[in-house]
Amino acid sequence: MPEVTVKQFAEVVGIPVERLLDQLGEAGLPISTPDETISDKDKVRLLTFLREVHGKTSVVAAEPKKVTLKRKVQSELRLSSGGQGRGATKTVVNVEVRQKRTYIKRSEILKDEAKRREDEAEEQARQEQERAAAEQRAQAEAEALRQELERKAAEEQARLKAEEEARLASEQQRVAVEQARAAPAPAAAAPERPSKRKPAKDDRETRYGRQELHVAVDKSGRRKKRSRSRPVALSGTAQHGFERPTAPIVREVTIPETITVGDLAQKMAIKAAELIKVMIGMGIMATINQIIDQETAALVVEDIGHKPKLLKDTDLEAELVPGHHANVDAVSRPPVVTIMGHVDHGKTSLLDYLRRTKVAAGEAGGITQHIGAYHVQTTKGVVTFLDTPGHAAFTAMRARGAKVTDIVVLVVAADDGVMPQTIEAITHAKAAGVPIVVAVNKIDKPDADPDRVKQELTQHAVIPEEWGGDAMFANVSAKTGDGVDGLLESILLQAEVMELMAVAEGPASGVVLESSLDKGRGPVATILVQSGILHKGDVVLSGKEFGRVRALFDEAGKPVDAATPSIPVVVLGLSGLPNAGDDVTVVSDERKAREIALYRQGKYRDVKLARQHAANLEDVISQMGEGEASSLNLIIKADVQGSAEALEEALTQLSTDEVKVKIVASGVGGITESDANLAVASNAVVVGFNVRADAAARKVIAEAGVDLRYYSVIYHVIDEVKLALSGMLSPEMREQIVGLAEVRDVFRSSKIGAVAGCMVLEGVVRRNNPIRVLRDNVVVFEGELESLRRFKDDVNEVRSGMECGIGVRNYNDVKSGDQIEVYERVEVARTV
Repeated sequence: MPEVTVKQFAEVVGIPVERLLDQLGEAGLPISTPDETISDKDKVRLLTFLREVHGKTSVVAAEPKKVTLKRKVQSELRLSSGGQGRGATKTVVNVEVRQKRTYIKRSEILKDEAKRREDEAEEQARQEQERAAAEQRAQAEAEALRQELERKAAEEQARLKAEEEARLASEQQRVAVEQARAAPAPAAAAPERPSKRKPAKDDRETRYGRQELHVAVDKSGRRKKRSRSRPVALSGTAQHGFERPTAPIVREVTIPETITVGDLAQKMAIKAAELIKVMIGMGIMATINQIIDQETAALVVEDIGHKPKLLKDTDLEAELVPGHHANVDAVSRPPVVTIMGHVDHGKTSLLDYLRRTKVAAGEAGGITQHIGAYHVQTTKGVVTFLDTPGHAAFTAMRARGAKVTDIVVLVVAADDGVMPQTIEAITHAKAAGVPIVVAVNKIDKPDADPDRVKQELTQHAVIPEEWGGDAMFANVSAKTGDGVDGLLESILLQAEVMELMAVAEGPASGVVLESSLDKGRGPVATILVQSGILHKGDVVLSGKEFGRVRALFDEAGKPVDAATPSIPVVVLGLSGLPNAGDDVTVVSDERKAREIALYRQGKYRDVKLARQHAANLEDVISQMGEGEASSLNLIIKADVQGSAEALEEALTQLSTDEVKVKIVASGVGGITESDANLAVASNAVVVGFNVRADAAARKVIAEAGVDLRYYSVIYHVIDEVKLALSGMLSPEMREQIVGLAEVRDVFRSSKIGAVAGCMVLEGVVRRNNPIRVLRDNVVVFEGELESLRRFKDDVNEVRSGMECGIGVRNYNDVKSGDQIEVYERVEVARTV
């Protein structure tokens, strides 16, 4: 084998060259440089040295501790079958016997045995030590217990002795008082006798020759015997100084809007069983975990004798935020403008021109599905715009937009005029008391007629200023930008007249415009700040959710550190999804915010259970009265909460008396495995609006055959649900008149009866269709034809203007002048 250098050997072994040189020197090898060669003999010598250093024997002297011997013996067995003689056959069976024996060195066995005995001795010594320590602890505890018992016995004996002394002294005092009362007053001339008066209470002696020491003359200082009955004071003597109070303790019990029986008993410091007995006596059957309302709890508290204090959710908030901006001056703020109007009238396009971005292009179907919040820096100042959807299903979302806005810009297309959603927008704006600025859009179209728009709006109390009203009008074109500057001037002029003010310092407060669940960022809420400044890191409370603001983003997705009044921001860090329209408050105490949020969650859960219970009762009653109606179960999952609410409201309104839409569940976020399992259990259709199902949900849906539909435009959802409900309706049977024939003469035959000679006036007379016999336009018979002939031939139909012979089955009273009406029954599909 070729020799290698020390450096190469160090790389193979994986150790530094310097350490290898030190080991070679310690082994006695004359190698001192990395470039010297090392032979196999030197390697064996180095290995032997290292083994000896680490407590192992050398390679040469190493002997095995045990030897295993294996032995294998093969043999054959010859078996005969088939009897004797020539017909007998022999079978050879190979047999292999394997043996395995292991021999261990006696020294190793003795070593193991000695180690085992040593371990047993150590374990026994340890157990003896533990036993001795336990006995010592037991003796110490017994001695301490004995001393404690002796001390308590001595204290009890001393107490009994002191009580006996006090009792004897009090008895002597009572006897002396009674004798002094019973003795007659001495005469004036009686000779003076030696006084036999007993010592006074301050200086009398006990039987042991000691004087008693008292704080007051009329206090004996002794301890009376315990008695269940109330002590009766003798006339002229004082009662005991420590009487047990007989009047009940009256507590002030705070009662929230809902409370369980157990919690109410705990607040009054009584047992729940006693409270339940009182409630049963009042006619209220309840259990310890049953939830009762505030009024019932107040009646129970008053009946027991305590004072109820009704607690409301607003009380907690008043305690939490007593007044953020009490001593802060308000300053002017930008106006919040809401764009409203009918679908496809150019609301988003107008806002798009103001922001110089393409928003409508990113919306499915070219319509806005959410509330978009943007603040625009114009030459006239900052204006915050809220873009609300125009579709009829988003009425609730438009209502939320009207509640937070200062000015409503009503967009009406000059070529389309006033539409249903335009009227709804006017209603919302007037209900909120918000001024309206009308933007007549699409004036660049050839068929535009702005005057017609003004005339139509006057019918809904929106009168232009030039006509003596208070509504400002501006003719604009979102496509070319004509009139947009005039619209901005009208908006800012209206804002100056309104003198919009807000506090720009201190903790912020606002309202939630929209909320959604982002897969990477968690709950995301769009908040419009109405007063104060919202900073990153503030603790916010919104509805039944709370949290610390982890990040703030503007409408362009850029992070910001703070938001001032009338500025919309996207907030991360809430514990869950708040409802759109909930108030947002910045608080300083996170613990209190959590307490209020949990309280609201419990209240929301109780209200939801109560509504479900009431709904179940209503369903049972309606089913008893009208029979069970067909229902279409739906599970709705949307990207934002506003869309989910709009879908739920729009689809629920499609229900009729025969078919109903039942929303099993509605939520925000992607379709999960739990949603798929719920759809399987409830036989529901899963509707995904701008969301998708994850892998686990897709697996369950594929295995169970769940109907999953994806949508991005609300029109398609409503149309397909309408189609499904129409398919669930039973078809309607309608009668259509096919032909009409007039009887001109009647021929009677002994074989076939009466045969009417007729002239077909209208339509076609078919043989297989049912008929009615009319006399003076009154139905006298309803049946079917027996025969239909054209001259001597049997025919299937006779058209208008032709003569024919008609035989009516089971009716022979046909007269001249009667009319035979031929009709057919047709199934007509019904729609919702």
